[in-house]
Amino acid sequence: MLNFDEKYYVSLNRQKLSQIFTKIVLKALHTNLFHIVLLSIFLTLGNLKSYSQETPSKSIAIPAEKQKDSVSLGISDVVKVTDTVKNDSIKKKKPLLEGIVKRKAVDYEKIDQKKKQLTLYNQAELYYKDFELKSGVIVFDYEKNEVYAGRIKDSVGNLSQRPVFKQGNNVIEPDSIRFNTKTKKALVWNSRTTQGEFRVKAEISKRENDSVYFMKNARFTTSENIDDPEYYFLARKIKFVPGKKVVTGLTNMVIADVPTPLGLPFAYFPMSEKAVSGFIIPTFGDTRQQGYFLQNGGYYFALSDYYDLAVLGDYYTNGSYALRFESSYAQRYRFGGRVNIRFENQIFSEKGFPDYTKSRQYNIQWSHSQDQKANPTSRLSASVNMGSSQYFRQSMNQVNIGSSMNNNLSSSISYSKTFQTVPQVNMSLTATHSQNTNSEQIDMTLPTFQASVDRIFPFAPKDGVKKGLFKNINLQYNIRGENRIRTTDSLFFKSEMFRDAKNGFQHSIPISTNFKLFKYFSVTTGMNYNEVWYFKTIQKGYDSFTNAVETKEVSGFDAFRTYNFNASIGTTIYGTFNFGEDKKIQAIRHVMRPSASYGYTPSFGRYFETYALDATGTTYAEYTRFEGGIFGSPGKNYSNNIGMSLSNTFEAKVRDKDETKTEPKKVMLLNNLNFSTSYNVAADSLPWSPMRVTGGTAFFDNKLNLNFGTTLDPYAIDNSGRRIEKFNIDNGGSLFRMTSANVTINYSLTSEQLAGKEDTDSQTALNGGRTDDLFGRGVDLSDQRQSMFDKDEKGTEQKDSELYSLTIPWDLRLAYSLTYANNNRESKIVSNSVMMSGNIDITPRWKMGFSSGYDFVNKGVTFTQLRFERDLLSWRMDFNWVPIGTYTSWGFFIGIKSSVLSDIKWDKRSLPDRRLR
Repeated sequence: MLNFDEKYYVSLNRQKLSQIFTKIVLKALHTNLFHIVLLSIFLTLGNLKSYSQETPSKSIAIPAEKQKDSVSLGISDVVKVTDTVKNDSIKKKKPLLEGIVKRKAVDYEKIDQKKKQLTLYNQAELYYKDFELKSGVIVFDYEKNEVYAGRIKDSVGNLSQRPVFKQGNNVIEPDSIRFNTKTKKALVWNSRTTQGEFRVKAEISKRENDSVYFMKNARFTTSENIDDPEYYFLARKIKFVPGKKVVTGLTNMVIADVPTPLGLPFAYFPMSEKAVSGFIIPTFGDTRQQGYFLQNGGYYFALSDYYDLAVLGDYYTNGSYALRFESSYAQRYRFGGRVNIRFENQIFSEKGFPDYTKSRQYNIQWSHSQDQKANPTSRLSASVNMGSSQYFRQSMNQVNIGSSMNNNLSSSISYSKTFQTVPQVNMSLTATHSQNTNSEQIDMTLPTFQASVDRIFPFAPKDGVKKGLFKNINLQYNIRGENRIRTTDSLFFKSEMFRDAKNGFQHSIPISTNFKLFKYFSVTTGMNYNEVWYFKTIQKGYDSFTNAVETKEVSGFDAFRTYNFNASIGTTIYGTFNFGEDKKIQAIRHVMRPSASYGYTPSFGRYFETYALDATGTTYAEYTRFEGGIFGSPGKNYSNNIGMSLSNTFEAKVRDKDETKTEPKKVMLLNNLNFSTSYNVAADSLPWSPMRVTGGTAFFDNKLNLNFGTTLDPYAIDNSGRRIEKFNIDNGGSLFRMTSANVTINYSLTSEQLAGKEDTDSQTALNGGRTDDLFGRGVDLSDQRQSMFDKDEKGTEQKDSELYSLTIPWDLRLAYSLTYANNNRESKIVSNSVMMSGNIDITPRWKMGFSSGYDFVNKGVTFTQLRFERDLLSWRMDFNWVPIGTYTSWGFFIGIKSSVLSDIKWDKRSLPDRRLR
């Protein structure tokens, strides 16, 4: 309500007042407060009306000093009046708690309304806003917004139930904590936290906000036991940003609670959960041939979440150097792979010396796999291992015995696609590579194209069983195209490599059917039509200028067509010899699978031509222009061949040692015993082919595998070693003449198998080496963090009782091989050797391994390696030694297991003295 002092007022009629209100409304139309002005006008009119009714004898007055400005009465004057009426001067109190408090305790929960405190005792838990707290005792002052937590004493007086504070992904385990729920600041005593592979413990920690901590006298380590670590770094002052970084002041290393002089005035440790780029510290050493060196130094590029790149290099003081590019890539549920490119420039001796040599070696590895769920109709896979034939034997950075002894490098890249049509069509495109590291010969297919149309049964009903001769008639179409290259290591990826490439296409249409004969015989018969396309053929002729027969290459399309017939019949015969259920061996079961096959291939003489062998033209020879083709050439002689084979298996029923079991135990006596031979009806001489006998069995619960094979020739040989038209028995010999034989025995045994546990240990072959350690364990000098023993390396605490356990883990592998040759009556054992390897846990943290063997033909010890390793919990120490042979060397390593501190290590080695070739 407006209050006017009458001594300052003069008379004002209603017409004047109307003019004032009119100006107020017009002014309000130009502002956003029109609704406020209207409200003010109504309130003012109401007040004026009340005033005029109370004082009818008086007119409304305005102060004299404002008479001149009475017309320009403003909106602010009216708004001020309404504000004094509507605003409430009493402020509402905020609640004491800003969220719901969830709590529990075993002993008691106490609420003190006077002190505004909540107390929880024994196994106390408090959940408030965004944090969780578990402790022996918790005191929550909800007036000051502070939480106190600490340990309590147990029945014997020891402090227990350390606080566990969790907020988001950060977990802290201190002795006691004081935390303000409003400002988020905290004061922590003996805090324990884990960030990635780091474990941090500080005497006093102060939390400024969600992302910054300050610590005093903090120790950080990768040890599992933060309270009694094997080693730690002691920092007087630390600024800690969880998930990002750790910045320290004066820091020195402590090993077994003994301070060392190793320290830094300050340090920076990245703590990102994602991969970050950074330098890779090289390893220093020396060799007798290349001098001093720096190995495995470089830079790691964290390019994205899907792929990375590591660039590494070596340098030797004699001028040798090496470069390596390693990249891994992956996309979840789609594909993953790894690419390694290695190059080495190796120098031996010094320039001017007669033994000076220089070589360049390289190796390319690529592995790619696709998730089966990514695309069920198409798939891309790759396994590439190619490069210089002598790379693994001459490389100074990678000592991989398994790869250096491997005589073959192979690669394959394939893409396959399935078209869901009727009939289904399958297509594949493949590139292969095979390289002999001894002869340095390389065979490649760039590429191989294959396509096939699924089987079609033209006489079978759409629904129902395909039964009978006619209903089972089916045909298929296959096409295969190749571009085959044969070259050598020195011409690899040069123009000469592609000059002698051979290519062509092969089409085939197989037609077959099967049916039962006399109920017990299975008969299969069919025919096959082949058509081969070549783009290069040959032409032979006598050259009078050179006086010799020359072969010319003819470019252009040419083709030949062949066909053949085949049939086979087989059955299965079962025989059982019963000895009685009261016998240890109750019965022996013998299964025989005899089969006979017939094949007919006609003569395709129309593809043969003649050429003169001399200038007289009286001597001729035949040839086909398709000779040397990748899919073969047509044959002039027809073949009418009958094949015979017999497969045998022997199985016994043995009474189980466990008397509670009623069923007998089945034991395989002979896994297979096979006989095979053939007879060529169309052959003019020597129609019988040698008989091949193979067999195999297993003993001691499949721990020992025995395989054997031999070749028996029914014909005799002459003095030059050629087969003659005379049976060996008619020549004064036995029924068959053994031309070759081989025996292999493999035995594998572990303590886990003896204890009834399944041996699940498997090692991946490195760079094409063996999957076992018969040729030793490979040591990749660029990654010494990996244990040489692929067992449990978690470094968990061992109980005292386990140190004296009588059960000592061990494993043993034996391999025996014998090969006999008697092609020309030489009766010679070509190879006879035994290889062995084993590992044993001397103590729970000491491991020892060995690999060795003996060659009975050359009368010498084969490759020998001794391996020792000590598990130092968060550290690892190993020593490997090759005492004899070409690869004589030794190496010692000690370092931290964690990848974060992998550069804290010391390794010393003597590499093999290798002569470059």
